Amino acid sequence: MVDRAAGPLSLPEDWPAPSDISLSLNRLGTFDWDLDSGLMHMDEPALGVFDLRRDEYDDRPASLLVRLPGDEGARLRAVVTRAAEDGRDAYGAYFRVRRRDGSLRWTHTQGSIRRGPDGLPHRIIGIVRDAAQELADSAARLELDDARRVRTSVVEGTTAALAHARTVQDVIDVLKESHGLEHLGASSVVMGLVESGRIHLVAEGPEGSFVPGTRVTRIDERYPMSEAVRTLGPRFIDSAADFAAGYPELWQHIDGLGITAAAYLPLIAQGRPIGALGLLYSDKSGFNAEDRNLLVALGSSIAQSLQRAMLFEQDHDLAEGLQQAMLPRRIPQVPGAQIAVRYRSARLGRDIGGDWYDVIPLPGGRIGAVIGDVQGHDTHAAAVMGQLRIVLRAYAAEGHEPATVMARASVFLHELDTDRFATCAYAEADLTTGVVQLVRAGHVDPLLRDTDGSCRRLPVPGGMPLGLSAMFGRLEYPVKTMELDPGQTLLMYTDGLVEAPGADLDDGLLELAELVRSGPHDLQVLADRLCEVVDERGGEDDVAVLLLRRRGAYVPQAGGRLQQRVPPRDPAALHSARQMIRAAVGAWGARERSDDIELAADELITNALMHTDDGAVVTVRVVSGAERRLRVEVEDRSSALPRRRELGEAGLSGRGLLLVDNLADGWGVESRGSGKSVWCEFVVPRGSVRAR
Repeated sequence: MVDRAAGPLSLPEDWPAPSDISLSLNRLGTFDWDLDSGLMHMDEPALGVFDLRRDEYDDRPASLLVRLPGDEGARLRAVVTRAAEDGRDAYGAYFRVRRRDGSLRWTHTQGSIRRGPDGLPHRIIGIVRDAAQELADSAARLELDDARRVRTSVVEGTTAALAHARTVQDVIDVLKESHGLEHLGASSVVMGLVESGRIHLVAEGPEGSFVPGTRVTRIDERYPMSEAVRTLGPRFIDSAADFAAGYPELWQHIDGLGITAAAYLPLIAQGRPIGALGLLYSDKSGFNAEDRNLLVALGSSIAQSLQRAMLFEQDHDLAEGLQQAMLPRRIPQVPGAQIAVRYRSARLGRDIGGDWYDVIPLPGGRIGAVIGDVQGHDTHAAAVMGQLRIVLRAYAAEGHEPATVMARASVFLHELDTDRFATCAYAEADLTTGVVQLVRAGHVDPLLRDTDGSCRRLPVPGGMPLGLSAMFGRLEYPVKTMELDPGQTLLMYTDGLVEAPGADLDDGLLELAELVRSGPHDLQVLADRLCEVVDERGGEDDVAVLLLRRRGAYVPQAGGRLQQRVPPRDPAALHSARQMIRAAVGAWGARERSDDIELAADELITNALMHTDDGAVVTVRVVSGAERRLRVEVEDRSSALPRRRELGEAGLSGRGLLLVDNLADGWGVESRGSGKSVWCEFVVPRGSVRAR
């Protein structure tokens, strides 16, 4: 919702807002972010917080990413976006900055959101500041002595940093990278988690300082960390002599490290121990009441953060397992095609969602390619996705035309007793002719990469998202028919590949087209590159990608088959059917008879549309036998059988069948329940497939 415009617009007259000299004197940097143009002015103190020179910053937020490690940029952008979308007037956030020397520093920012008469945010004015200095200055205002001020600010700063830790590794990074333990005077730190009656060390520092044989210990062993977990109380060791007397087995390994005191804190969450933290000191003697209270508070904060991180990882593992179970375990080898698929999970939330892809082998050398996205980012979205994927695959495998597949899937989702809807795109491709039939249910348009590398958007007239179209009784899904030449690539994807907060979808599509154009030719490498670009910009939505490239002309062993429904009074569908027949004629070696075949097929289709209100289903296929024949079938719901009218008979009806009889090598009529199928066949020489 922020940083909407890609190009520069007119800036406010008072932009950038003037910095108050008092802010600069107190080491507070300021910024002024014009959301309409995307420009963000930062004064010198603000650039200093990011350890950037003026010539390294071009007034665009993307220039700051070089100083934001890991997911910090995505997390900060999410905080700002949520505040803007929720209608709030201000926000605040702590985040880490990687300085020029490689060190990490915690930073704090606050922003005031300015909105226009339309209620939309147009500008953000705020401050940025070194978080450790902020906490230290706050403590100084309370007139604490220097030692107490440093210890208090470190505990507060560590607690603030831990509030943003999402994983156990994040917690460990905070403890090791914030230098807080060094400020407390500790020369070494160890942390262990309780698992199955044992304590497993998950962090130690400095690197390589752990005691051999203590990576995994039992809770009932004579170690201070085990005692802290066993008794649920802290264990303070005031001197080296106390350490040697209380824990001789451990002391013999650390006697040479110069340890003079130690504190072991139980990490307790909801009344049960989940681990322990050990701090070892080399220049300390004893712990006063204030020391003990601060360390106990630190242990409590770490414990709460660890529990949140462990629950998050459990949820993530569950959701990831569900997601992987729902996605296809393998993509089938399809003769005549190269296929690459990727799924990339989101970087925020539970890292899971309802995006999916599927490749469905169909008779006659055809394949179905599916890309879709169920609303939401949770295990429920993944579960709905799995059911929808299976149902859509079943409908396609039954031989239904693409529009029917989509409509039935929508009805299924509507009746699934869920409030979720889904967007989807389905492509049925015949690798023999290259004919592709596309339907779209509220999904983003696919792209087409040509053999020369150029890439363009494929506009597909679409219907409503799955579930919603059934709810509102709008189950019509127009079919777009196109030809995929050998070497051309169809790119299908979910919106996470082109959408970003505050960015325009059309701009995202243009950027994607340029990325595909300049990307590698190899499909697998190109798919990896697309996901890498999403990671680089800190993607906040999951992404599914399906790339389908047609190889050369392909002749299936059992002959080809194409099918399309032509509703009454639908010129576009009639044009698509003619295009399908023309492509089949060329691909199946019947070019010399193309005029005869197309004219005969047109007569059959026109005849069916004139005598029924339900439209017709047109099928083109290769029939193998003593002779290889191309067969055109037109099926309708009328039980009245056609009659060929001979020359000289009165009336016009039936003249078309006379023309079909003269053009085709054979024709006939078959009853089909309440309807019929009228067919005609043309001999096709073997081995005469068109080279393209």
